[in-house]
Amino acid sequence: MKHTPEDGFPYYFDLVKDTDCIPLFSSLSTISFLNSINEEKATYRYAADKWNIKQIIGHITDHERIKIFRAFLLSRNELVQLWGYDQNFLVDNSRFEELTFIQLITDFINVRKASISFIEALSQNQLNTKGMAQQYEITLESFLKSIVGHEMHHINIIKERYFS
Repeated sequence: MKHTPEDGFPYYFDLVKDTDCIPLFSSLSTISFLNSINEEKATYRYAADKWNIKQIIGHITDHERIKIFRAFLLSRNELVQLWGYDQNFLVDNSRFEELTFIQLITDFINVRKASISFIEALSQNQLNTKGMAQQYEITLESFLKSIVGHEMHHINIIKERYFS
C-alpha cells in the first residue's frame, strides 16, 4: 500500500525504508542540497499561501528539536503521549524570514549534531522502548526515523514545487 503525507508516520517510514538511525541522521544530502540554494531563491514561494524555503528549513529544524525532546522522554521511560503540535503557529511566530539562509542552515546542522549525539548514547533496549504517537504504537527507533522521513518529505516538496 502506498501511503500519503496525510497518513503521518507510515508515510515517513516509507521514505526512510529500513535504514539505521545513525546513517539516516548522518547523511549530508540535505545539507548539500540546501547549500546549493541562494538567499534569493530561499525566499521564493510557489503560491501566496505557502511557506518560503527559509520557513520550510526553520520548520524542519523546529520539528527535529521537538521530536528529539519527546524521544528523550521516551528513552527515559517517561510514559507520555508523543503529542502533535501546530506547525503553522510555530512558523508564524518565528523569525525565519529575518534570518539569513546560512543562519538557518547552520541552526539545522547544530540541531542535527545534537540529535546524533543523543542517538549515539542510546542502548538497543532504549531504541526498542515503545510509546504512543497519535494512534500508533511505535518504538523509539521508529519515532527517531520518522524525524528524517519528515525532513525527506519537505525536501522532496522543495525539489518538486520550488525548482520545477
